[in-house]
Amino acid sequence: MARGIKTVAQNKKARHDFHIEETFEAGIVLTGTEIKSIRAGRSNLKDSFARVKNGEVWLHNMHISPYEQGNRYNHEPERARKLLLNRKEINQLIGKTREQGFSLVPLKLYLKNGYAKLQLALAKGKKLHDKREALKRKDAKRDIERAFRERQKM
Repeated sequence: MARGIKTVAQNKKARHDFHIEETFEAGIVLTGTEIKSIRAGRSNLKDSFARVKNGEVWLHNMHISPYEQGNRYNHEPERARKLLLNRKEINQLIGKTREQGFSLVPLKLYLKNGYAKLQLALAKGKKLHDKREALKRKDAKRDIERAFRERQKM
């Protein structure tokens, strides 16, 4: 783990459901109570996705729980949040997402030197047979490692 980086939330299902083509690091526009909730580890990336709209990238369905010590100015948990990327990266994403089957999927949310960052993936959906194949490989690898450990004990 690199110095100054703390993983807050991961989208574990994303690597199971998608072929990851390319990843990007994006900043997130947040309010004060949102960053406090993220630092407390109260966020969830499940079922979240990103979209390019009017030349900007927006993150939808990411849940950040309301801050307990927040007052009436607390944030809405699942509002759309703007992602900060370079213009070159946004143009690349616009071109790729117009192609058939590509999606923008958040992989993990982390704090880097005090700033909230999101690892965003350009991904293509897996078919059912691809998922089954991946599970078979994972099970076979686990069986090989188990057999290797048992052999070392002898």
